[in-house]
Amino acid sequence: MSRPEHIAPPELFYGDIEAKKYTSNSRIASIQAEMTLRAVELLNLEDEGPYYLLDIGCGSGLSGEILDEDGHLWVGMDIAPSMLEIAVDKDVEGDLFLQDIGQGMGFRPGTFDGAISVSVLQWLCNADRTENRPRYRLQRFFSTLFMSLQRGARAVFQFYPENDTQVEMIMSTAMKCGFTGGLVVDYPNSKKARKLYLCLFAGQAAPGDKQILPKGLEGDEKPTGVAYTDTRIQNQARGRKSRKPVKDTNWILKKKELARKRGREGVPSDSRYTGRKRKPKF
Repeated sequence: MSRPEHIAPPELFYGDIEAKKYTSNSRIASIQAEMTLRAVELLNLEDEGPYYLLDIGCGSGLSGEILDEDGHLWVGMDIAPSMLEIAVDKDVEGDLFLQDIGQGMGFRPGTFDGAISVSVLQWLCNADRTENRPRYRLQRFFSTLFMSLQRGARAVFQFYPENDTQVEMIMSTAMKCGFTGGLVVDYPNSKKARKLYLCLFAGQAAPGDKQILPKGLEGDEKPTGVAYTDTRIQNQARGRKSRKPVKDTNWILKKKELARKRGREGVPSDSRYTGRKRKPKF
């Protein structure tokens, strides 16, 4: 079976039909959610936040919805217009940009507390046009990403390299741009559950601080083939929610305000009863 990046450039591969198929596939959504959760865990955010995060290759907002549930603020960028249109239709919370990451990013230095990316990085290794030189595009991407992150912040990429040569090219380019870190491999002995995460450190938060590369997960994999960490497994077993609920009155008001700012028509007006608790029925 051909790899997607060998079929067409991402902005063409994820046209209207493919974008809708990808977003509506419940299995894909479940796997992406789990890989997003794992990527956020590898960011090693010290407390609940919220943090300001960058979602690289955000697509239709599947990862962004997880960031919303965790209470983070985020910015998403993607090269496929059809994917972003779906994200806009879903009223995702994050700000969205149409952007080819291989051309770099123009954010101010130190803008983000961290960055995640799911199933995107391998696309930069494909020379689908004569002018698209993989090493140059990777260098442009990593150098501008490094500048946009707070010192000591992390960037975590789940990706599907085609071969070891791609892995070496990606890692060596990232290191030349100032990053440290390395590969985290979950379930290395499982063909189905094995996942690669490139965990990069954008310097040190304070002199003398030393960042330690997280260990990959081993043992029994989940039925979906994607890993939970021990904390999330324990919380599930005890009936605890790993993420805080956000769909309360404030969440509804925020969504309405966001829709109005984006020029959406027909947004219901706020009720004078908003925020009042209903009386129990006897």
